[in-house]
Amino acid sequence: MANPGYGKRSTPDQHPRTAHDFAHLPPREAAIAAYVDRLPDGADISVKTLAKQLPYGQCALRTALNRLHQAGHLRRGRERLDSASGGHRWITRSWFSRTARNDDWWAAFTRGDVPKDSEPRPPTRTRAYILLAALGRETPSLSLSAADCAALAPLVADWFARGATEDAVRHALTSGLPTPVHHPAALLRRRLTDKIPPEPPPAQPPHRILECAECGVPGPPEALPGGFCRDCRNGRAPARPASLLPAPEIHARANEIRAAMSLKREEHTYA
Repeated sequence: MANPGYGKRSTPDQHPRTAHDFAHLPPREAAIAAYVDRLPDGADISVKTLAKQLPYGQCALRTALNRLHQAGHLRRGRERLDSASGGHRWITRSWFSRTARNDDWWAAFTRGDVPKDSEPRPPTRTRAYILLAALGRETPSLSLSAADCAALAPLVADWFARGATEDAVRHALTSGLPTPVHHPAALLRRRLTDKIPPEPPPAQPPHRILECAECGVPGPPEALPGGFCRDCRNGRAPARPASLLPAPEIHARANEIRAAMSLKREEHTYA
């Protein structure tokens, strides 16, 4: 695993995993993509770490990861994390998508505006439906029919959307029940409507910057099609910024400045 806050991050709204997810890739890239796909979020997917786990050298892995960029499965960049005190810091991210995405999708993801998948999803019992169906086992007087659960599930989903936990919903529905309960569905509908928590404050859009997969230069998604800057796509090495001073020299110069300031204060005192 990488340091907390770093490492792999899975993108949202991916297709369910199948045996043919990476069949469009060359065998080496497909094997590496399948391995990364099964790693948990937060796993270190740097070239050096992958080389310790996979039968490929660092050069081969670097080439393979670049091809995953080109195929739309991987992007590297930075994301700003804001603190409650008003400060912020930038965190390095490696976003991975089992589903290949085009440049427009990655640009929308960078803005926090992820397009929804247009493919129909098979119907399934939702988290809200399951909670309602289980109430009868815990509190027999609240036993519901399948139709009741389907009708009330959107109201429970509204609670979840406002940050309520399953325990909070369950407590609101089962505490202080009258005896007997004549119409459980009507009672639950009234409680779900009257006791719903307030809406949370609107979520702030994420602050994200993508980086070139080859040289690491940051830029907007439009300037990094396929995950690469123009110079790297054309085979030209981009100009690199002047290197920073080494830490010991920075400390030495800071000490010189502090000493000079202290001397001036003393001269001013005795003048």
